Amino acid sequence: VNVDPVFGRRMLDRLWEEGPGSGPVAMHRGRMMLFAAPGTAQRLPALLDWEEWGDAVPRPLCHGVGDAVTVPALTPADSAGPRWLVAPDTRSPWLPGPEVMLWACVRAVRAASTPDVRVSIFPPADPDANVYDVSRRR
Repeated sequence: VNVDPVFGRRMLDRLWEEGPGSGPVAMHRGRMMLFAAPGTAQRLPALLDWEEWGDAVPRPLCHGVGDAVTVPALTPADSAGPRWLVAPDTRSPWLPGPEVMLWACVRAVRAASTPDVRVSIFPPADPDANVYDVSRRR
C-alpha cells in the first residue's frame, strides 16, 4: 500500500499505538510503502469506497499481482535511495490484511481532526434538527 508520507506516518502511528503493529515499511521517492498481506491490493480499494472515502484524503495506491516495487536493501548503501522505516525482522514477517489497513486509514483520518473530512457510512447530524426529550412523556 503506497501512501503519502504524512498520511502514512499517521497510519503507522495508529498501527503501533492502538493496533497490532505493522509489517515492513519502506520509503522510496517521497512515498511510504506499507507492505501488506497478499490480496490487500484487490480488497482495500473496495473497503475504502464502502467507507465513502471521497477525495478529501489522498487515495492509497495499492500494488498487487503483476506490479513491481523497489525494495530497499537490508543494509542501506546511501541515504538518498530507498530505506526501511520498519525493516523485516524475519524471513516471513507478519503482514497486515486489508481490514487492518482500512482500520489504520480510518483512524489516521480521525486523528488528523480535520472537520471537513467525513469517513463514515452515517450522515452527519443535522444541527438544526428538532430534538424532543420523550423520556418524561406519559
